[in-house]
Amino acid sequence: MRLTLGLALSLLVLLGPGSAAGQGPPPTIAIIIDDLGLDQEAGARLLEMDQPLTLAFLPHRPYTREQARAAADDGKEVILHAPMANEARIGLGPGGLAADMSRREVQTTLRSALASVPGATGVNNHMGSLLTQVEEPMDWVMDELAGRGLLFIDSRTTAATVAATTALSKNVPVMSRDVFLDNKRDHASIHQQFRLLLRKARENGTAIGIAHPYEETLDYLEAVLPELDRHGYAIATVSRLWSMRHENQPLLPDLADPRLVQKQE
Repeated sequence: MRLTLGLALSLLVLLGPGSAAGQGPPPTIAIIIDDLGLDQEAGARLLEMDQPLTLAFLPHRPYTREQARAAADDGKEVILHAPMANEARIGLGPGGLAADMSRREVQTTLRSALASVPGATGVNNHMGSLLTQVEEPMDWVMDELAGRGLLFIDSRTTAATVAATTALSKNVPVMSRDVFLDNKRDHASIHQQFRLLLRKARENGTAIGIAHPYEETLDYLEAVLPELDRHGYAIATVSRLWSMRHENQPLLPDLADPRLVQKQE
């Protein structure tokens, strides 16, 4: 069930202030929505949101190609949500990167996965608590991204990840997730995590949150995101956030597109 107006307003009151006018750029968040390409209705709801979200599509899924194209046309950022080997031995599905793959297998699989996500400007890991700990396959992944000029976002599914340091060694633009918004699928927990994301943005200037296309999450974002500007915050794509963290140097040629960063009106 979607948030009622009363509940939405009560949540918004608790967001906390961002920055006052005239004090420099507002605290800016990026929100990545993972696991897209499987649910047509959830994807459609995200496409209807006005904010410059970053949408992470699983490769070779039923709605990936169609919705990735539509998202890029709408000013949202599209990235590949690359399935990577995990310690729980959960199946990876199509396009998965396993720990026992050769360099050729890793790069062939990654190239095919990227080709299935039109307009992808980067990659983040789906699961990956095993693979992101192993330097050699991550080297191979980063070699492929470096050759294409793509960004990598480390979802940080394990504290032992070497993904970010490996990316830096290959000159791949990289950032890491700050907050998971919906590990618990209820509005109160999502709100608590969202406030944590805003606090990190206030403290550091920017912050990255990762969420999933759950009904509870979409309800919450539909209610709260339109109110960010009123509370002194901005929302941007991950590419724009990387640029903000690097003295506004462009990561990609289309960063001048005003749709990629937005304060609500």
